Amino acid sequence: MMSFDRIDQDVQFAGGEVSLGEFMSSGLFQRTYQEGMQLVEETSAYLDGPGREASRNLSRDASLAYAGESMRLTTRLMQVAAWLLVRKAVHEGEITPEEARAEKYRLATKDIARSARLAGAHALPARLLELVSHSERLYARVERLDSQLRDQPRLVATSHPMADQLSRVEAFYRETLERSFGEG
Repeated sequence: MMSFDRIDQDVQFAGGEVSLGEFMSSGLFQRTYQEGMQLVEETSAYLDGPGREASRNLSRDASLAYAGESMRLTTRLMQVAAWLLVRKAVHEGEITPEEARAEKYRLATKDIARSARLAGAHALPARLLELVSHSERLYARVERLDSQLRDQPRLVATSHPMADQLSRVEAFYRETLERSFGEG
């Protein structure tokens, strides 16, 4: 089983603006996607196996904390996975960027995802605490990415980007043709 033990990278786009397509093609998205899906798998395997076994030996307070923290962990990861899958769907042409910006595709449950650890969390198994910490960092990174992708000004092109250059080329040829055929 692979585990991601990385220091979270601060997410900033060079030059400030980046299109969703550029982001999707970037190594940052690929790494974030792989990390998110791997963390979902690791968490599922832990909670269904060693975590379930470890939770049987916890005190009442720690058991309550285990139930709450594991619920918040899975909620956080499902939000991240859904966000990543929506961006992947846009990149693959399954939905439009406008659809992806809809409120229903935003990161939800932010209060749950960001809230402080529950009382008794200090007594939780170390592996669960590692998964919780990792999911918190990943959620924060995806939240920053979402904010940066959503908060970019939408540029509306009033004409083709090459229109000015094409007009100058056309004017040059018209002038040249007029001189060539006008003098003849």
